[in-house]
Amino acid sequence: MRIGVTLPVGAPDGPGRLPTWREMHAFAAHAEAVGLDFALGCDHFLSGPAGRPAEAIHEGWAIVAALAASTSTIELGQLVTCVSFRSPALLAKMAVTADGVSGGRLVLGLGAGWYDPEYLAFGFPAGHRVARFEEALQIIGPLLRGERLTFAGRYHQVRDAVLLPPPDRPIPILVAGNRPRMVRLTACCADACNTAWFGLPGKRLGQRLAGMRAAPRAESRDPATLRRAVGMDCELTDPGQAGGGPFAGLAGELARAIAAYERLGIDDLIVRLQPSTQPALGRLARAIKIRGH
Repeated sequence: MRIGVTLPVGAPDGPGRLPTWREMHAFAAHAEAVGLDFALGCDHFLSGPAGRPAEAIHEGWAIVAALAASTSTIELGQLVTCVSFRSPALLAKMAVTADGVSGGRLVLGLGAGWYDPEYLAFGFPAGHRVARFEEALQIIGPLLRGERLTFAGRYHQVRDAVLLPPPDRPIPILVAGNRPRMVRLTACCADACNTAWFGLPGKRLGQRLAGMRAAPRAESRDPATLRRAVGMDCELTDPGQAGGGPFAGLAGELARAIAAYERLGIDDLIVRLQPSTQPALGRLARAIKIRGH
């Protein structure tokens, strides 16, 4: 099982404020140094839970491009890019460029979007999101395979589109979605499927994983060819902060939780640390190290 983290790119992610570029870079570099497999940003223009005032967040693709040029081995990407915010062909072009900068370390995470305030604020159409997503997949996938494409849909059109320079490799596509239609589209057109967010594994996760196995079969696809990624929420408190406890206990509990996910046979565990700081990242690394003992 591969293990990675989400990047601190918004005000809710860091130590009570918007992280700076230096802090984001230091976090990604530390994740790489301790041997994590990937670090994933997110693609929002405003941040915050639904129903609360919006908070600040950095533009995700600018951060991923900067990290692609300033790290060496860790896989990078978005969890996930909203296909409503850019034309599908442009997004495919961006992915190829970022993958080239990284030396072949990009995973293209895609989603239909959900946060209404940013659609309204930035002037994007919020209706028919899954239908728009389905058309976008039919454009992005072929272009990333180096094909020349003409497509005329209800929401998107391209004519004799091709990526020049072509992709250096097949860039993997990860789709995040839980509803049956999104899972079906994932099984049809993607390399990996993500479901999130969970604490300890339980019945709800078991149902989601069963759906991930069933969807490829319905598409006459071997389920083993679709990677299963699960997002895990992990709250850690820095020493000295209110509510902090003995780290040894936290490390042991986290190690057991990671081992429980591994026993489920998932391919990728995406850990969302709260707070997303270097000390918390260090604790995660120690928990990973002791999980099998």
